[in-house]
Amino acid sequence: MGSVKNGFRRNDTYVLAVDVGSTSIRCSIYDRAAKIQGFSSKPIEILYPKPGWVEIDPEIMFEQFVAVVKEAVEGSHLHMKQMVALGISTQRATFVTWDNKTGKPFHNFICWQDLRAADLVRSWNSSLLLWLVHRSSAMLHFLSRQKRFLAASVIQFSTQHVSLRLAWVLQNIKQVQEAVAEDRCYFGTIDTWLLYKLTKGAVFATDFSNASTTAIFDPYQLCWSTFLANLLSVPVSILPPVKDTSYNFGNTDRSIFGTTIPIMALAADQQAAMFGECCFQPGDVKLTMGTGTFMSINTGTKPHTSVTGLYPLIGWKIGSEVTYVAEGNAADTGKVIQWAQRIGLFTDVNETEKMAQEVQNSDGVFFVPSFSGLQAPLNDPNACASFMGLKPSTNKMHLVRAILESIAFRNKQLYDTMLRDIRIPITSIRADGGISNNYFVMQLTTDLIMCEIEKPSWVDMSCRGAAFLAGLAIGYWESQEDLVKMKTVEKIFRPQAVLHNFKPTLENWELAVKRSMHWYNKTKQE
Repeated sequence: MGSVKNGFRRNDTYVLAVDVGSTSIRCSIYDRAAKIQGFSSKPIEILYPKPGWVEIDPEIMFEQFVAVVKEAVEGSHLHMKQMVALGISTQRATFVTWDNKTGKPFHNFICWQDLRAADLVRSWNSSLLLWLVHRSSAMLHFLSRQKRFLAASVIQFSTQHVSLRLAWVLQNIKQVQEAVAEDRCYFGTIDTWLLYKLTKGAVFATDFSNASTTAIFDPYQLCWSTFLANLLSVPVSILPPVKDTSYNFGNTDRSIFGTTIPIMALAADQQAAMFGECCFQPGDVKLTMGTGTFMSINTGTKPHTSVTGLYPLIGWKIGSEVTYVAEGNAADTGKVIQWAQRIGLFTDVNETEKMAQEVQNSDGVFFVPSFSGLQAPLNDPNACASFMGLKPSTNKMHLVRAILESIAFRNKQLYDTMLRDIRIPITSIRADGGISNNYFVMQLTTDLIMCEIEKPSWVDMSCRGAAFLAGLAIGYWESQEDLVKMKTVEKIFRPQAVLHNFKPTLENWELAVKRSMHWYNKTKQE
């Protein structure tokens, strides 16, 4: 039995994990059985300074980060000195630049939903230069059969990527231009900024999972892409060194928490969730339904090259082992639910499942969930969100059912794309995220894809994955096999053989989607 000092036993130790999501910052404290012993959460204040602009104040985010850690520890009646490791999971492709001499940011975080670079994206995607890149890369692939050239032959820029939003910053913010010229500019996604602040500027780094989501990183060569950086006039000098996902990044400064805590993992939130779901084997699929939907498959030790918009990403790198994932996403899932609540379709999100079940169908109403355009496999940034088929008999229940059905239909699209594109036998599907608590969506998704889906006992997998990665780095948990043993399942959804009943509905929804596509190419924007 360990000695007691300051009211706690020295061998009673815990792992801290913080997930900075799109709408909230959450901190969980895990014991050796991976049970949560403390928790705290704060909403993130999203700023909308101009139409289409989405920002977060970086200083306020850091203050909230520190606050949720302190509240979680104090609320659990534990002590900071019992925290032996910290793992950090963050929303991806949200970034800031700052002065590396003063530590002051040049602008707010520019979030992944931000559309300020939309004109730049359209210009690049229709440019002669990108056409030449496509043609030359296709030729190089034909001659060499190297898959990275195949990837380059179909590359399309998106506002969700860091690349062109960063190019926009470099073109439009004079302070940043001056700092680059004077070699005092740092660029970082949220993980890099938090690491820099937690170490009082001593550490400037990111990890492979976060770097691979920026569209400036080469997952084949495992380094920043000098080709893409030069193409977009992004100076490589401002980009952080890239480290393993499970790695000793340094200690938090003693002044922040009253003691030092080793920062042992940085991970992008979707990859962290995949690790938390224990999707360690090729063919393991994670379905996260949060603010957006992300369907990811473990592709093993080699990146997958897609021509349909499934991105080859690095899941995690631990030592010499690199695990890759292929990912498709639908940007508007939880966002659609929040919008429906805000306009008064329901007062409590928990009502939606019952409302959808109170009607036999959506009365011929279809919803297209595309506030941020449509991603894989349609890849149309100019699609609009819409209800179609409204009639005098339509009521709130029909509208809610149409919204929930659209989430399941997008899941079906992503799954079918994955089957066609990846050609790796799917071994398991595990769902997480807030929408996975909606059994109507879960059962309909299961019926449409005709596969079992496991729902874990908890849905905050990003925090859990960050904790696992940090704990493995210090030997708190010995191996991935130990982590699998701690996995618990709340419910397994099994197909109920009703796909044929939904086939006409799905086909009509697909017709509604087609009519929503290219909308903003056809209409004048104010």
